[in-house]
Amino acid sequence: MADAIVDAVPSPWEATTLAEICERGGGNIQTGPFGSQLHASDYVPVGIPSVMPQDIGDNVIREDSIARISPSDAQRLSRYLLAEDDIVYSRRGDVERRALVRSEQNGWLCGTGCLRIRPGGGIYSPFLSYYLGHPEVRQWIVRHAVGATMPNLNTKILGAVPVVVPPAAEQRAIAELLGALDGKIRINERIASAADELRSASYEAALLEAPGEFSYQPLSGVAEFVNGRAFTKGATGTGRMVVRIAEINSGPGSSTVYNDIEVPGHHLAHPGDVLFAWSGSLTVARWYRREAIINQHIFKVIPRGNNPLWLAFELINLKLAEFRAIAADKATTMGHIQRRHLDEPVPTPSVAMLQKLDGQQRPLWARALEAERESLTLTALRDTLLPQLMSGKLRVRDAERIVEDTV
Repeated sequence: MADAIVDAVPSPWEATTLAEICERGGGNIQTGPFGSQLHASDYVPVGIPSVMPQDIGDNVIREDSIARISPSDAQRLSRYLLAEDDIVYSRRGDVERRALVRSEQNGWLCGTGCLRIRPGGGIYSPFLSYYLGHPEVRQWIVRHAVGATMPNLNTKILGAVPVVVPPAAEQRAIAELLGALDGKIRINERIASAADELRSASYEAALLEAPGEFSYQPLSGVAEFVNGRAFTKGATGTGRMVVRIAEINSGPGSSTVYNDIEVPGHHLAHPGDVLFAWSGSLTVARWYRREAIINQHIFKVIPRGNNPLWLAFELINLKLAEFRAIAADKATTMGHIQRRHLDEPVPTPSVAMLQKLDGQQRPLWARALEAERESLTLTALRDTLLPQLMSGKLRVRDAERIVEDTV
């Protein structure tokens, strides 16, 4: 695995370990604060972001629902603060997830359940972060993690990760090429987010401007809600992804389940389908990945009649805060809503208003989906080029031509 990369290191590249790189660069590998140092009651609505495992995506820190701490707690825990060019890791669960800390995230907290790598001057951090995304390195980390029920990382395991280091100029060239692809992916994310925000804002504006064109009908009358099933049981490990709440929120990871089982069409998610996680984090999302199997605790939302997908999404989104409040009141380990809550009224447009809105909303929905799908293509290209570049089998100039032909 990762050891094979080091064994095949081309001259004049250097074979070393992550701990050695940090030591000679004046950096370190450090665990974030433990639960005894930061309690659930310490989090505040407005404050300094605290990066948790669920906030770490594929080399990106997701800010959608990030927790925050007060400035006084940040000062108390200052030894755990992140700096630009640090790399933050999930310490448990999907332990291969990591993200490079960018300038705007300087001063955020490496939160509970995370590890911080500070390479210092030992290596170009963007290159190192991409190297740690090498499939064989990710597999090495998962294989060496400890814990029977949930994988866990520690500083010793991370420090032992084998690393190959090309000359400084090559490090920068590789990181810049892969960074250009990631830059386009981030632009697509902003396009999708802006299209969704504009769509929601225009729907709410229409509701305020012409309330007489809307009537309140049960949400269940607008769409059918088909619950997923326990498709992770007896999974084969191959075939289609089984979509759980984790995959909706963060995409596939090392804990993602795959299954060859045949399931009815109403239990399959296709690009553009609307999925609604009705327990746990309670999320409504547009599925944009390949065809997948829908697990329990997730509804596939199928519009009734001529209702478009965007309308079903929008009406669920309007009720989401209320649904989350209901779930939070449940005295269980995982809050949820019940079927009867889907019968609550939502502002549904008249036929004329729906026709008018559809001319505006459908293109925005399609543009967001297009951006998300394009990002999948760019991510696949990046992940194909990465191991070739990191092994020295593919030169940067050749990879640049491949990128130019694709993008």
